[in-house]
Amino acid sequence: MNARTPLEPRDLASILLVVATWGVNFVVMKVGLASLTPLQLGAGRYLFAFLPLALFIRPPRVPVRWLLAFGLAQGVGQFGLLFVALQVGMSAALASVLVQTQVFFSALFGVTLLHERIGAPLKVGMVFAAAGLACFAWESSAAGGEVSAGGLVLTLGSAVMWAASNIVVRKARRAAGDFDPLAFVVWCGGVPILPFFVLSGWLDPAAAHANWLHAPWSAWLAIAFLGWIATDLGYGLWTRLLQRFPASRVAPFSLGVPLIGLAAGILFLGEEVRPLQWAGAALVLCALACVVAGARFGRPFFSRA
Repeated sequence: MNARTPLEPRDLASILLVVATWGVNFVVMKVGLASLTPLQLGAGRYLFAFLPLALFIRPPRVPVRWLLAFGLAQGVGQFGLLFVALQVGMSAALASVLVQTQVFFSALFGVTLLHERIGAPLKVGMVFAAAGLACFAWESSAAGGEVSAGGLVLTLGSAVMWAASNIVVRKARRAAGDFDPLAFVVWCGGVPILPFFVLSGWLDPAAAHANWLHAPWSAWLAIAFLGWIATDLGYGLWTRLLQRFPASRVAPFSLGVPLIGLAAGILFLGEEVRPLQWAGAALVLCALACVVAGARFGRPFFSRA
């Protein structure tokens, strides 16, 4: 890995494809939830993410407990909560911004579980993030609108579970050394399938069980996009980029994800973003900018205690 290696046109194309894919990902979730329950959408996403790649990619050399932990944290935890949030009261536009707070929850977990210390850029970013969340909380306390207090809490819970899955990856690398990240993601994708199906059979209304047989083509396209494009292709390309370039070269481009998510939610779904929510989104983006700028100029997010 060479910090001076230039980004070639194919690398820039990969970055733009990943950012665009992950940005519109939230709109696609809304499309899927129009016909399926959150638990059904979760089962479908990971069934497609696991198959058919698992037939061609060998399992990573990682203890099974880490595969189970990551699959449950990211699959059932992160996306299960996010899908429910999008259904009960969260816009796709604002969800794309709020889930990025996982950076700061990851920092808190790193301090408490891995004995890390927070670098200066992350401290500044956390102040901006706290102010942004205060704006969202104030706005959600008012009646009306697409964002409810429950949707806000569930979306932040999704970010917490994303952060937990990041800690699982760090611990897995400490325990097992280097391993293929794409194989890790694919085989962890098999873990949430059964829990989602079981929970759907238990918690979903009886009328919803027929959704699988009568789901429109738009729902199946949404599942295919979430599983094959957003998960397999997106993480595959991102992994390749991180293998060729330092994280400080690649990470700043991730700021495009919430920007595209905001634009996609407004343009494709006609979602309304109120003034205080715009202020909250801007503060969260400022927080993320502090983090990626710190990485770009060599100031670490974390240091060992």
